[in-house]
Amino acid sequence: MVKLTISIFGNQIFFEIINELKLFSKYKLKFYDNLDLCTKDAMELDQLVIFFITKTNKKHFKQIENYSFPLIIIANFSLSRNLLSSEFMEQLNMPFRVVNLEKKIVSLEARYKFKKRSLINLCGYIIDKNERKIKKNNLVLQLTEKEINFLVLFKQNDKPLSRNFILKNVWNYSPESETHTVETHIHRLRKKFSEKFKDNNFIKNNKKGYYI
Repeated sequence: MVKLTISIFGNQIFFEIINELKLFSKYKLKFYDNLDLCTKDAMELDQLVIFFITKTNKKHFKQIENYSFPLIIIANFSLSRNLLSSEFMEQLNMPFRVVNLEKKIVSLEARYKFKKRSLINLCGYIIDKNERKIKKNNLVLQLTEKEINFLVLFKQNDKPLSRNFILKNVWNYSPESETHTVETHIHRLRKKFSEKFKDNNFIKNNKKGYYI
C-alpha cells in the first residue's frame, strides 16, 4: 500500500517533531520552503498539504485557496468560512492535539479519494458521477443518471457505440426493442451541450455507431 505523502509548509520545527512520532510513521512527510513547488507536487502527486499561516507568510494563502488538493490550514486565528473555499480544505487552530490533526488527515483523505473516484475525464470535460454533473471551463451542466451512464460508456470504449450496445448497457433493453430511446436521448444531450458549452459537435456518429 502506497503511503500518503503529507507536505508541510511554514513550520519546519513542527515537521521535525511529527517526523519522530510513531502516530505519523504510516505517512511520508516532506517539508517545503518553496510554496510553488509544494503546490505543484501536491497537484501532480496527490499530496495532502498542511499550511501553517504566520504573519510573514499570510499573503501566500491567496496562492493556494482555490486549489483542489486536500489542505489543512493551521493558524492561531479563525478563518471565515468563505475563505475556506474548497470542499477539501479544513482549519485547525493552535494550540491543538496532534491526535486531532491525525483524525482530520484521515477524514480529509477519505473524502478526497471518494470524490476523485467519482470524477472522469472525457475529452476535456469532467464528469462527476456522484453529483451527476459535467463540467468544463467553470461551466456546469446537470445531467440525469442515464445520461451520466451513457457518457461513461464512451470513456470505457474506444470504438463507436452501436445503438444495440447502448440499449443493452444503459437501459437494459433487448437489441430487438422497437424504441427511439437512444436517438431521443442523444438529441437531448446534443441540445444541452450546444446551449451550455456552445459545443455543436460533442456526440458524433457514423455507420458504426456513436462516438466522441
